[in-house]
Amino acid sequence: MKDKIILASASPRRREILTLGGVPFDVCPAADECAPEHLPPEELVRALARSKASQVAEQFADRIILGADTMVVLDGKMLGKPKSKEHAVEMLMSLQGKEHQVMTGVWLIATNDAKEIVKEDGFTDIAAVKFFPMTREEAEEYVATGEPMDKAGAYGIQGYGMRFIEGICGDFYTVMGLPAGRLLRFLHDFRGE
Repeated sequence: MKDKIILASASPRRREILTLGGVPFDVCPAADECAPEHLPPEELVRALARSKASQVAEQFADRIILGADTMVVLDGKMLGKPKSKEHAVEMLMSLQGKEHQVMTGVWLIATNDAKEIVKEDGFTDIAAVKFFPMTREEAEEYVATGEPMDKAGAYGIQGYGMRFIEGICGDFYTVMGLPAGRLLRFLHDFRGE
């Protein structure tokens, strides 16, 4: 297989993480993803990652395709990307002063010369994040920066949103969108190195 993997995501954060990890890659974002909505969050996020990787795998011969998806889960309820500024503020207010889980599903697919899937496997990594209490005004100011609008749970831990983080139990990079250490080991084993 060629050295470069194909990242089935347009996420600049995932590109940054792969670059930091020294993984050579090309980008080919999946158009969309689909998975049965009745799945528990841990399985759903992995199924969405698999959907992305499967979609892109059809286009490439003799490559490894990486799909990933991240979601925030609070009290068993999944929080995706906000639909509006008001929705983002409401999400942030629901998280304030509480602990929630951030789940990132990862799926790898290897194709052969005929673009057939010869191997696939994946995992879900979970980190617990606790927010400091915040005021509605603080949430509105943060939303006004525009940063939360394309992020699950309406915050970016690597940006201005860091001011709300009281603590993390788990991999920081899982919260950012790709569990770096676990992925690098998983990729090594997947390639049979």
